Amino acid sequence: MAISQERKNEIIKEFAQHEGDTGSVEVQVAVLTEDINSLNEHIKTHKKDFHSYRGLMKKIGHRRNLLAYLRNKDVTRYRNLIQRLGLRR
Repeated sequence: MAISQERKNEIIKEFAQHEGDTGSVEVQVAVLTEDINSLNEHIKTHKKDFHSYRGLMKKIGHRRNLLAYLRNKDVTRYRNLIQRLGLRR
């Protein structure tokens, strides 16, 4: 269900703005997206796992809030991130 630490480190390296960056909006949204995709696959197999479904909904809401913040702060970074992650097709 959860992503591995190695995969998380790869995502952080790919989306980091500078060395040691683990908290920027881009990194947080990328990690959340990977986690959401993983949970989505779990929910497809285990349809009655409502606890995981609630966690999925919380992560989606958190990602939505971070994306709204980035959209209001810097539209070009927002559009670049959406394109890189393949969201909002």
